[in-house]
Amino acid sequence: MSPPPVTVAFCPQPPLLLPAVSGLPGAALTELRAAATAAVATLLAAGPAVVLVVGEGADGVRLGPGDSGSLRGLGVDLDVPFAGPAAPGGRPVPLPHLVGAWLLDAARHTGARVGVGPGDLAAALSGAPGPVGVLAMGDGSARRTEKAPGALDPAAGPFDAAVAAALAAGDPAALAALDPAEGQRLLAAGVPVWRAVGTALAGRTSRAQLSYDAAPFGVGYLVATWTAP
Repeated sequence: MSPPPVTVAFCPQPPLLLPAVSGLPGAALTELRAAATAAVATLLAAGPAVVLVVGEGADGVRLGPGDSGSLRGLGVDLDVPFAGPAAPGGRPVPLPHLVGAWLLDAARHTGARVGVGPGDLAAALSGAPGPVGVLAMGDGSARRTEKAPGALDPAAGPFDAAVAAALAAGDPAALAALDPAEGQRLLAAGVPVWRAVGTALAGRTSRAQLSYDAAPFGVGYLVATWTAP
């Protein structure tokens, strides 16, 4: 049995993408938001039967209707349901999935969506009922500049550049081979997700486009799309 077609949108996870957090955006944030919005539009245009939102913090669970995340930890009185209205007893939604849900809502996506962690991506793909959209949420290094959250590390730029090259080439092997220890040292939150996507799509050829690669706030943000028929 051949695997289902997969379209992947790689997007960063800064809460600044949400207008409630950022307020009036500057040029850099406007450009980043536009790139992420376009990537999600490409994913949805493929007509997925389900969108898997993949991010850190959800291994071992599947997020869905009734689950909700909060931005109160950032000083913003806002709850973001993952899929439809929040429900009593719903599970808390980690930040990557919260931002992913907002991107899907902004694109007016009303179809099925499931939130998973990197460790559960392969199983979720194998059990999908048809074409799959993967919204892979994760940032590059948070050590790109002196004022970055983790302060400057000279290795941060080259590390993110290698990720960007893999995304631009549609190279799953290069993503799967990313060094998790170095990613953790460089505060590159996207590494577990990128490795999981690379592993899940091993051996498959993807049409790829890298549409954003910059670090406007000292954190590497990458936006790309892959289509694996």
